[in-house]
Amino acid sequence: MFFKDRKGEAAESERVLPLLPLRDLVVFPHMVVPLIVGRPRSRAALSEAFKGDKEIFLTAQKEGRTTEPTEGDIYRVGTVATVIQMLRLPDDNLKVLVEGRSRARMVRYIDDGDLTRAAITSFGDGEEEGLETEALMRSVRGAFEQYVKLNKGIPPEMLLTVAAIEDPSRLADTLVAHLSFKLEDRQILLETEDPAERLDRILQFVQGEIEILQVERKIKTRVKKQMEKSQKEYYLNEQMQAIQKELGEKDEFRAEMSELERRVASLELTVEAREKVTRELRKLRMMSPMSAEANVVRNYIDWVLSIPWQEFTEDRLNIEFAAKVLDEDHYGLRKVKERILEHLAVASLVERMKGPILCLVGPPGVGKTSLARSIARSTNRKFVRQALGGVRDEAEIRGHRRTYIGALPGKIVQSMKKAGSSNPVFLLDEIDKMSTDFRGDPSAALLEVLDPEQNEAFIDHYLDLDYDLSKVMFICTANTLQGIPAPLQDRLEIIRLPGYTEREKLSIARRYLIPKQVEGHGLSEDQLVITRQAVERMVREYTREAGVRNLEREIAKVCRKVAKRVVWKGPDTRIRVTSENVHKLLGVPHFTQREMEDLDQVGLVKGLAVTPWGGEFLDIEVSVVPGKGKLILTGRLGDWLKESATAGFSYIRSRAGSLGLEPNFTEEWDFHVHYPGNSLKTDGPSAGIAMATALASALTGVPVRRDIAMTGEISLRGRVLPIGGLKEKTLAAHRGGLKTVLVPRPNEKDIVEIPGQILEQIEIVLVDHMDQVLEHALRPTDGRAIHPRATHTPEAAAEARRPAEQPAEH
Repeated sequence: MFFKDRKGEAAESERVLPLLPLRDLVVFPHMVVPLIVGRPRSRAALSEAFKGDKEIFLTAQKEGRTTEPTEGDIYRVGTVATVIQMLRLPDDNLKVLVEGRSRARMVRYIDDGDLTRAAITSFGDGEEEGLETEALMRSVRGAFEQYVKLNKGIPPEMLLTVAAIEDPSRLADTLVAHLSFKLEDRQILLETEDPAERLDRILQFVQGEIEILQVERKIKTRVKKQMEKSQKEYYLNEQMQAIQKELGEKDEFRAEMSELERRVASLELTVEAREKVTRELRKLRMMSPMSAEANVVRNYIDWVLSIPWQEFTEDRLNIEFAAKVLDEDHYGLRKVKERILEHLAVASLVERMKGPILCLVGPPGVGKTSLARSIARSTNRKFVRQALGGVRDEAEIRGHRRTYIGALPGKIVQSMKKAGSSNPVFLLDEIDKMSTDFRGDPSAALLEVLDPEQNEAFIDHYLDLDYDLSKVMFICTANTLQGIPAPLQDRLEIIRLPGYTEREKLSIARRYLIPKQVEGHGLSEDQLVITRQAVERMVREYTREAGVRNLEREIAKVCRKVAKRVVWKGPDTRIRVTSENVHKLLGVPHFTQREMEDLDQVGLVKGLAVTPWGGEFLDIEVSVVPGKGKLILTGRLGDWLKESATAGFSYIRSRAGSLGLEPNFTEEWDFHVHYPGNSLKTDGPSAGIAMATALASALTGVPVRRDIAMTGEISLRGRVLPIGGLKEKTLAAHRGGLKTVLVPRPNEKDIVEIPGQILEQIEIVLVDHMDQVLEHALRPTDGRAIHPRATHTPEAAAEARRPAEQPAEH
């Protein structure tokens, strides 16, 4: 910035000048400032000023981020300036050099479409004469001289320029350019008419800056001295160690023993631990420092002193804050959140309570692990995580005995050392993925860890000391309960986390996933907009999961593509992802939306199952072929499911008369039950009524409704028995577009767990007996009764099946 000698102009009548708003800049009279102008309206204002008398009105914006400022976005007091030079750059921006002339106040804001003007009145400075003003100028010059000596960023030649200025107004405007005033403070100085008042503000600011610079200089001097002292101490310590090495190792060993004794005296150990460590120290003194046994004892003492014994973090018992944190980090999960809030409520009423032992069971990607972190944050506890997937050695949990070479404590004690407190939130991740071999069963070792009645005296084989784990809040995670032994399940408080509905996934994506990925990829909300329809298409065609992990990966993939375009084309790039163009970023859809068949089919039933990834609906096909009455089961079926198919077939044979079948229909035909597209080995009894319905349809030739799914165990008498995982199965039916689900009546109590928006779109039909299932599921094509009296044969069933499978031409 440059300055020219020019007196302030006297107030004049109203006139109209082009208006140029400035971002983060206030121009004062006597200042010469270079500007780069790129906004269309600003370029138009400069062009008009340059064609005329080259005068333009400069005023600062209140917010620099505003791209198209209006009357309310700019200050009313600015500076009348003259355009000295103007150059058009290759990118169509203008590079100009302007010189401030006088202060002016905007009277009217005139918007002419492509050009903005301002009606202004100039005003001069107030009273400048007087001894007080002269004294103030001297004080300012003196303070500024001291400031320049401390601040190396201002050239010393500036002092000569300041000393030559006699006009108080010009002196104030000159100093402002070299001081780090905030934009608001600069605007206040511009609006102040009295030069004495301006100089007084500048003097206060300079004196404050001088104090800060003096403190900084003192800090730098002190740091320099400390560094010199540290280097000196390091050199002397090296010499001391060399001397001790020449004299022998005894002095170093003695110093180490003194340090261990000091740590024992300063820590709050239990009585048992203190006695044990004291005995080990006494034994260590009698050993040779270089012996192998001494290293073993030394490592043991170090481990005992490193783990927290009586170090606790204070729980934050504010339920409102905890609820806020849990809601901020996770959508839904009402049961888990209520359980944590209940724990905090009880902890605020009692002085001593044992930590809860929760087990979050649900498919991958529903937020089990991240929920444990949120619980730690909401309760103000330390967080530590131990993955148990693939652990098959009991010593991983309890540690090795000290008699083994290289023995160490187990993962529990190691994690407690890492946490640094005696009451952390301890996450045992993937507890269902543990296995056993000849080295023992790690799940049996966890029985003591996760038993509130025993874990206050947990014994690690390496430490051989009672260690209190009762204050620890243990949280386990698992995908299914099948891999957790029953005795271990008995010690856990099971909380099921079902899969998310499509509506919940959309809410999670818009509230959490999209903002997280946009920020993580260095993008802004203006550069990338993902519409709701695009997210719906990602959920339906690019992911098929109960959680949102793959959905987050797809959103991250979109962000990476957009980030590449932003770097390639510039930061002004704006991309809107819609359902029409999302495939250009993500490629060919991974899944196609499964649609219902056009017609009802004979021998085809939709069953429901629960997998580690949430609920799924599976097609069950039955074909009747010539044979000798054999029941063939294919499609990666488990033993339990095969037995259920046999029970369903026995029920059909017992009801042959009521179904209109010949008594000897099994003598010349085989019955093939197949699960197509079953990539996982399916097991369980809940597909019993589905297989029995498919057999009945194939034998009678009556088609099964294409919009219906069913789940339930069948007995030999045809009773429909209860099943598990009703919510997950209903969600799977909803994802598949089905309209009706047949459910055992004993499961009526579980319907309350199903989200309301799902119940609005799916009809839940409660059934007690297989006859009711056939009544709802089978749909005759010719108006006959569901249980025809006419005798049916497999040949007739095959003949009846053709019209349903081959629609007539119209």
